[in-house]
Amino acid sequence: MEAYLDFMLIRFGVLAAVVVALALLLLGAAVVLKRRGRLDRARRYADPAARAALRAATRRVTGGPGQGGGRR
Repeated sequence: MEAYLDFMLIRFGVLAAVVVALALLLLGAAVVLKRRGRLDRARRYADPAARAALRAATRRVTGGPGQGGGRR
């Protein structure tokens, strides 16, 4: 039982480290884009993709087309 708990703790630590590294990477990319004055352009490109991902997640969770009625 102790070995299993150790494994779970190590797994959680690795997962937490990956999440922190990903957050730092995204923050660094945002800072670089902001310094170069291209953050607004990146937001314009990323906004439609983020909205589509949110719509897809909503459909997946609710099991339907969502609040907007969907396409027919």
